[in-house]
Amino acid sequence: MRRSIAALAGLALAVPVLTSTGTATAVPAATTCYVQSGGLTAGNDTVDRYVNATSPITVKPVEVMAKNPFGGRAISLSTSWTWDDDFGDETSLDGHVVSGDVLYRSHQWVKKGTGGQVVSSDLTRVGSGWSAFRTLTQSWSLQTPGWRMYALRSDGSLYRWNLSPQNGTVVWHAAGSYPGFSSVKAVALLSRTSTYDTLLATTRGGALYTILIPLTSPMKPVVKPLRTKTWGSFERLLTARCGNYGTLLLAIDKDLGAGYLYAVGHANGTATVINSLGKVPATFNDQIDFSWGSVVDAPLFGE
Repeated sequence: MRRSIAALAGLALAVPVLTSTGTATAVPAATTCYVQSGGLTAGNDTVDRYVNATSPITVKPVEVMAKNPFGGRAISLSTSWTWDDDFGDETSLDGHVVSGDVLYRSHQWVKKGTGGQVVSSDLTRVGSGWSAFRTLTQSWSLQTPGWRMYALRSDGSLYRWNLSPQNGTVVWHAAGSYPGFSSVKAVALLSRTSTYDTLLATTRGGALYTILIPLTSPMKPVVKPLRTKTWGSFERLLTARCGNYGTLLLAIDKDLGAGYLYAVGHANGTATVINSLGKVPATFNDQIDFSWGSVVDAPLFGE
């Protein structure tokens, strides 16, 4: 079962994880810290690879999650995806994608042990106008109520929607927007709590920022720099929880097809400890990059 694979993905780990006071502690060797990196290949398959924070960094071989799940449809944006293998001989895969000008909620049933054979694939249309957006980030967890979506429009405005199930469908409610993010290149979720979400972002000028967004209305993000230079080459950020307060960050330079792994302490502005774990021994040349997560994963808590 894939859940068992996940539990074994990062054995012999000793990554520094920081408490909220900034004191470094070592994760016990049996603790698993990894990023389940996903991608849409040139052949239109979705894949995953476990990037383990071992020393040196190790990477499990690429595994096909779903063979041609979108029927050859061109995909320009994707959220993170969740998988659930508690369905007999099938695995459930869920995420959101943009194709052309339209956003879809996507779901597939995949037969286990077949290299990604898709039993069924559904694309549920959400709405049009999405070619104007260049990032798509969702905040969701089985353990905490509520579902939010964030999208950065080409003019630098960050939008938020609240999603709620009603009569068997998911209804989207506009929940505010805020301008001023035109320099942002890459966005990933860093924290999800009952009162706020935090996004992690790189800028064209090389900065690394947190964008804390209270769930109150009107939408008023609080932006703090973690670093002011050297991060401008990264077009993709993938995050995974590591310990109680830490985050494992995979930063991808698409121009070079290279990924770099970082252990990030609980965010505290420029005092945040960020430890470089090195270059990942893998090539990141997929059309789209995103993160995978199990439905039972604990929510991110990086700030």
